[in-house]
Amino acid sequence: MSDAQKTSTSGGFGRALVAVYAVFALAAAARSIYQLVAKADEAPVAYALSALAGVVYVVATYALATDRRALAAATIGFELAGVLVVGLLTIVDADLFPDQTVWSDFGAGYGFVPLVLPFVGLWWVRRARS
Repeated sequence: MSDAQKTSTSGGFGRALVAVYAVFALAAAARSIYQLVAKADEAPVAYALSALAGVVYVVATYALATDRRALAAATIGFELAGVLVVGLLTIVDADLFPDQTVWSDFGAGYGFVPLVLPFVGLWWVRRARS
């Protein structure tokens, strides 16, 4: 494997990372669309946060797939802040979110992948830059 392939998203680990982000983009966006259409009045903040997470995952997927590293770093940094803040808030005061978001409880509903993924994404962007 060439050095370029090791640091691009055209193959190997980079392609797998883009695929994971794409799955989360689809899952978060589809879930939030359903929630906002079917039951927005039940937990509008939680559902809006899920929609925001979906947008973040879409932009991160695009940025990683098209080698826009600055955009990827900014988006993934925002994702990390979101999962940490929302995760902490759901533990400190569960009543703030009457329903789960992608980032609730640090992504526990998704096997904590939302917590680990931004660390991996930022590592990848940093690695690909060098």
